[in-house]
Amino acid sequence: MANVVVVGTQWGDEGKGKIVDLLTEHAAVVVRYQGGNNAGHTLVVKGQKFIFHLIPSGILHAGKICLIGNGVVIDPEVLLQEITKLQAQGIEIGPHNLLISEKAHIIMPYHQRLDLARERAKGDGKIGTTGRGIGPCYEDKAARCGVRTVDLIDPAVLEAKIEHNVKEKNFILQKFFDEEPLAVGPIVERYRQYGEALKPLVTNVSLVLDETMRQGKNILFEGAQGTHLDIDHGTYPFVTSSNPVAGGACTGTGIGPNRLQGIVGIVKAYTTRVGGGPFVSEALDADGEHMQEKGVEFGATTGRRRRTGWLDTVVLRDSARLNGLTGLAITKLDVLTGLNPLKICVAYDCGGQRLTVPPASLAALEKCTPIYEEFPGWQEDITQVRHLADLPMAAQNYLKKIAEISGVPIQIVSVGPDREETIVLGNPFAA
Repeated sequence: MANVVVVGTQWGDEGKGKIVDLLTEHAAVVVRYQGGNNAGHTLVVKGQKFIFHLIPSGILHAGKICLIGNGVVIDPEVLLQEITKLQAQGIEIGPHNLLISEKAHIIMPYHQRLDLARERAKGDGKIGTTGRGIGPCYEDKAARCGVRTVDLIDPAVLEAKIEHNVKEKNFILQKFFDEEPLAVGPIVERYRQYGEALKPLVTNVSLVLDETMRQGKNILFEGAQGTHLDIDHGTYPFVTSSNPVAGGACTGTGIGPNRLQGIVGIVKAYTTRVGGGPFVSEALDADGEHMQEKGVEFGATTGRRRRTGWLDTVVLRDSARLNGLTGLAITKLDVLTGLNPLKICVAYDCGGQRLTVPPASLAALEKCTPIYEEFPGWQEDITQVRHLADLPMAAQNYLKKIAEISGVPIQIVSVGPDREETIVLGNPFAA
C-alpha cells in the first residue's frame, strides 16, 4: 500500500491533470484536497478533450473512487454542471465513484459578489482572482460562519445561516462597495435544490480514506494550483486562499502525515503564471510568445492568457523543500522544441546580492532579476518518443540539469498533451 500526493511546484497550470490521470491506474481512490473551481485541468484522452474544475480527473477510469475533501470549497452549481457534462461525454457518475466531504464549505452567491466587487475597487492593484468567490468562502470558513455540505442538506440550518450571512454581506456590498443587495429567499430555495441533488454523494471522506488504507489499497491525493500560490508559502498577496502544498493533503482530507509515502512535484518545462504578481523569469519576447502559442497557454477555468517565461529553479528548489518532494514529473517538454538556446533561471540578482531562495518581501522580489544558464536546444519532434534514451541529447541534458539543481529524481516526462505521449521512468507507487 502507498499513498502519493501530486502537487504543483510553480504557480499552477503545470499539467497536474494529465499526471493524475496517468497515476490513477495504480490507485483505488483519488481525492482532491483543496481549492475550488478557480482551478482547472484539461485532459486529452484519445483525442477527446475533458475539462475538470472540481471532480478529480481520475473519474475517467472505471472502477476508481473519486473524493472531494473537506479542504475544497464547492460551488454546487458548477459541480452539478460538471457532472452533467461528463455524463454527456459518456462518463458514468454516481455514489459508486464520486463522493463529497460533509465538511467541505459551499461557495454562495454573496461570495462571488464580494470577490468581484473587491477586484473592481482595487483597480490597477487587483490581485487577479478568478472572481469565483473562492477567497470570501475561505474567509467565512475561518470566521466560523460558513455553509458546509452537511448544512446544504439540512433545510433549517441552511436557511438560518443564509439569513445571517446575507444580512452582513449586504451591509458590506451596499455601504462599502455601493452595490445592489441580495435577496435571501431565492438563494435559500436554489441551494435547497442543490442540497437535494448532491445528498446521495455526501459522506465522511476521512472515514472512506481510512477504510481504503486498512484494506491495503493505494490512494492518490490531488492538489490544485501550485506551491507558489500557497496562502502561507507563496508570493503573498498574489496567492490563492488555501494550501496547495503537500501538507494540505492531510488537513484537506482528514488523514495523518505519517500516511503519505510519495510526493510528486509537477514541473512545467518552462514557467507560466496567471494574474498579477512578480515573475522573475518572465520572457516578454519572441521566446515567450513561442511558449504561449505552442503550449496553448490559456487558463482552463478563465480562458485568460498565461504569462510565460523560462524555467525558474529558484522557485523549484523552494518547492522541493516545502513539499518534501520524492520525485518530479516534467510536463510540456515538447513545447521547447525549436527554441535555441534554452535558458534556466538558477538564481536571482537582488541589488547585487545573489539569491537562491525567493525573498519573502514582495518589494524585494519585484526588484529581482534572473541569473540564467544557457543550454543548446533541439529541433526534432519528440512527441512520439517513449524512452528517455531516444530523446535528443540536448533534451536529455536539459532534464539532467533540472534533476541536478532540484536534487529530486525525475519519474515522468510528458512530451505531448495526450495520455500516451509520456515517458515513464519510475512509478511513484512502487518507490
